[in-house]
Amino acid sequence: MEVKYDYDLLVIGSGPGGYVAAIRASQLGLKTAVIEKDKPGGVCLNVGCIPSKALINQAEVFRNSRMLEDMGIKLDKSGFDYSKVFKKSRKAANTLARGIEYLLKKNNIELIKGKGFIESPNQVLVGDDKRFTAKNIIVATGSRPREIPGFTIDEDTVISSTGALMLEKLPKDIIILGAGAIGIEFAHILNAFGVEVYVVEMMDCILPLEDKEITGILQKSLKKRGIKFYTSTKAVSMDKMDNNRISVTLEDSKGNKIEQEVEKVLVAVGRTPNTEGIGLENIGIETDRGFVPVGDYYQTKVKGVFAIGDIVNSPLLAHVASKEGEIVAEFIAGLNPEPRIDINVIPSAVYCEPQIASFGYTEEKAKAEGIDYKKAVFPYRGAGKSVAIEKSEGMVKILYDPSTSEILGAHIVGAEATELIHELLLAKWGELIPEDIATMVHAHPTLSEAVMEAARSAEGWAIHF
Repeated sequence: MEVKYDYDLLVIGSGPGGYVAAIRASQLGLKTAVIEKDKPGGVCLNVGCIPSKALINQAEVFRNSRMLEDMGIKLDKSGFDYSKVFKKSRKAANTLARGIEYLLKKNNIELIKGKGFIESPNQVLVGDDKRFTAKNIIVATGSRPREIPGFTIDEDTVISSTGALMLEKLPKDIIILGAGAIGIEFAHILNAFGVEVYVVEMMDCILPLEDKEITGILQKSLKKRGIKFYTSTKAVSMDKMDNNRISVTLEDSKGNKIEQEVEKVLVAVGRTPNTEGIGLENIGIETDRGFVPVGDYYQTKVKGVFAIGDIVNSPLLAHVASKEGEIVAEFIAGLNPEPRIDINVIPSAVYCEPQIASFGYTEEKAKAEGIDYKKAVFPYRGAGKSVAIEKSEGMVKILYDPSTSEILGAHIVGAEATELIHELLLAKWGELIPEDIATMVHAHPTLSEAVMEAARSAEGWAIHF
C-alpha cells in the first residue's frame, strides 16, 4: 500500500538555496512547502548579500562626491546622517523579503512559520505540536557568523557581520578580524564613510583564496585610501578600557606584539553551519566539522533527505546554494540534472572598489597541483572607457592550457569586475577558447574590451597594449 504524505517535498529554510529549490520543485509539479523560523530569504537577503550591497552602493555615491568637487561644486557634508544609509539598506532587504513571500505564494508553495525539527526521514515537527510529512526533505538551514576565542560577539563592542549591517551610527575606528570577502567589503564600506579601518589577517595576503597578483592590486588600492593591513598576524586578546574603547593585542609571524586601540571590533573569520538542534541525529546523520556529508545530487546517507547550501562542504555562496537547490528539485522530479556543481565554474565576487571576480584555477593552485598553464593579462588602462570614466585601475587575467587553449581560470580586478567575469565564464562553460573571445566584436568604448584584449594577449596580438 502506497504511503500518503502531506507533501512531495518539505524544505527546511527559505534562504537562496531553500526558496529556489521549492520554486523549482513546484514548477515541476511537486507539492511543496517551506518551513522558516525567521523572514523568508535567509541570511543573504535579510542580513547578508542584499543589505550589504545596498550599503556598498551608497558608500560609492558618498565616496565619489569628490567628482562633484572636481567640477567646482561645493558640498556641505556636515548634515550627513548614517542612520539614513542604514534605513535604505533595510528597505531593500524588506522589499525583497516580501518579494520572496509573493514568489512562494505565486508558485502555490505553503510557507510554514516556525522552527523545523526532523523526527524521522519523512516527518518534521514545527513548534510544539505541528507535524508534517513528506516523501522528500531538503535541509537548507544556512549558517551563522563564526566566533573566535577571546572575542565573544556581543553585537555592541564586538560585532559580527550582522551587527555591522545593523549599525545606525558609525564608530570612529574599527579593527576587522579576517580579510576574506566579508571583511574586505566592510573595510571598503566603513572607510568610504570616513571610519579609520584596521584589517587583521592570519594569512600572508588578503582574500587568501583569490589569485595573489589580483589581490595585490586591490590591497595597494585600499592602502592608498588609508586602510591599514596587518597580514600574517593574529589577534591574541582584547581588553575593554574605561573610556569605552577596546585595546586589541596582535601578534605577527615573528612573535612581535602590537597594541591597537579602537572603538569596535568586527569578527569576520567565516561562518558556521546551522546543523545543531534540527534533528539530524534522529535519522542517523553525523556531521563533519558541522557540515552534512552528501553524495551526488546532494543526497545524504538517508534516502529522501537532501542537504544544500552552507550546511554542506561547498563554497558558502548564495548562488551555489541556489544551484544546488535546483539540482535536487530536478532530481526528485525525475529529470537528469548534473550530479553536482563543477567547482571550476563557480564564480566568486567581492564587491569592494575596485571589485574582484574570478573562477577556476589561480596561479598558486595550478602550481600546487602541477598543472601546466600560460597566462594572458591586460590592464584596464588599455581600455578607453576605463580612462574616460576615471576607473583605469585594474587587470584582466586569463589562465589557459598551453596545448589545447582550454580556459583554466579567469580573474578580474577593476570596475564592474563582478559583471564582466561572466563573459569568460560563459566561454569556459561553452568550451570556447581565448581566440573565440578575441575575434568576437565588442562594442567600443566598453570595459568588456579589456576582456577581449586579454584574450587577444593569449593569442599574441593585443592591439592596445
